[in-house]
Amino acid sequence: MSASSKVISTEPLRNEDAVWTKLVKTTYTDPTSTMRTWESAERRTRPANSLIDGVGILAVLEKASGPELLLQKQYRPPVNKVCIEVPAGLVDAGEGPEKCALRELKEETGYVGKVVEVGQMGGVSCVMFNDPGFCNTNLQMVHITIDPSLLENQNPVPQLEENEFIECFTVPLRDLYAECRRLEGEGYAIDARVGTLAEGIEVARKWKLL
Repeated sequence: MSASSKVISTEPLRNEDAVWTKLVKTTYTDPTSTMRTWESAERRTRPANSLIDGVGILAVLEKASGPELLLQKQYRPPVNKVCIEVPAGLVDAGEGPEKCALRELKEETGYVGKVVEVGQMGGVSCVMFNDPGFCNTNLQMVHITIDPSLLENQNPVPQLEENEFIECFTVPLRDLYAECRRLEGEGYAIDARVGTLAEGIEVARKWKLL
């Protein structure tokens, strides 16, 4: 990215001052009926009656040279690094994962795509929990294809908010694992969704599942 961001300071945050998250202490019983407690974080933004917080977008550009995955570089203060991520976003009230994914794709990347079915699961994954030992945050991955020959995808212009600084780029799907290794070596942090997809492709290649 052209300019760098950096953490200036960190300090404790009281629950009453937090906008996006809150800390909770859960009391539960284990299989031996022993009462225990667990500290975790929860999002404050999940809409009522929604099963998920947001979506991740597995957007593939259908190029003549082969499929390319749309990725982003975005600075994340909690890790003080620029992260390699898939496009993603939080769902709005009354919004399903497909609608959310198409909206976020347009806003963050400028591209227009369509949701496609992948195998038996359709275009939307099962509900995935990002880090269930630490927080309740979850999402669904939505599979989208982008036709770069369409006029609206010739020169995509993102519609970013004033606090969003996102750089988009693509990687051939067949090279995703190698690119993750290369980018990590250059100091980037690899988002778990990107890394897991790369690992999955390598596992499928090793065991000849593709």
